[in-house]
Amino acid sequence: MTETIHAEPRRRLSPRKRAQRWRLVQYAVLVVLVGLAISLANWSQILDAFFRPDLTWTTIEQGLPKAFYYTVTYTAGAFIYGLVVGTILALMKLSSVGPYRWLATAYIEFFRGLPAIIVFIAFSLLPLGIPGFRIPFPPYGTVWLALGIVGSAYIAETIRAGIQAVPRGQIEAARSLGMTAGQTMRKIALPQAFRIVLPPLTNELILLTKDSSLIFVIGITVEEFDLTYYGREIANNEANMTPLVVAGFAYLLITLPLSIIVRRMERSGAKAR
Repeated sequence: MTETIHAEPRRRLSPRKRAQRWRLVQYAVLVVLVGLAISLANWSQILDAFFRPDLTWTTIEQGLPKAFYYTVTYTAGAFIYGLVVGTILALMKLSSVGPYRWLATAYIEFFRGLPAIIVFIAFSLLPLGIPGFRIPFPPYGTVWLALGIVGSAYIAETIRAGIQAVPRGQIEAARSLGMTAGQTMRKIALPQAFRIVLPPLTNELILLTKDSSLIFVIGITVEEFDLTYYGREIANNEANMTPLVVAGFAYLLITLPLSIIVRRMERSGAKAR
């Protein structure tokens, strides 16, 4: 008498188990690639080209704090200008007056579509096109104006979105209490809008910090250099990339704390909702 033996069907992996195995494969591939990169790299040449200790100290000692100060000053002034102009543009774009909306839209779309370096070049050539024209507080005024114009176009759209995110019921309640449209915007809509858009505004500040590296095109003097200009000049003189690496780390001292602040604000906002 023969017995038929039935093989048990193989159990299928659950989606969670499959995802875990796929992650393990990815980690293994990453470890192999990193190991190959470490083993094949010429570390003595890399250290000499990018991390020379003597040149690192020279870069810091010669004028890095001053370049850091100028970078922060250029960025802060441009951000304040961009915030003021961007708020005005956002209100214009939300206005019921057609010409205001058209002008704000044209400004925003134009300067969002142009590379920032084109705006800097244009401002550097203004004295040639308009004889006698002079922007006050050089070079600060030129940098603040050029960088602030680019930033204001992006900030305007951020603030406009924040104003539109304010619950409509609060606006209607304020109007029903007898507030004018201007009072409602100033006391109800704008304060809440700025709380909503604080994280993206901080991101705009980070972008302006990085865009400040383009100010070399306006012909700043050696005494007014930013971090990128300063690092590039020493790198050219020494034929080594270490000064640019040091300048890059200096930028990180500005942008990383801002990024941490953004993440914390986003988490706080998510908990509040």
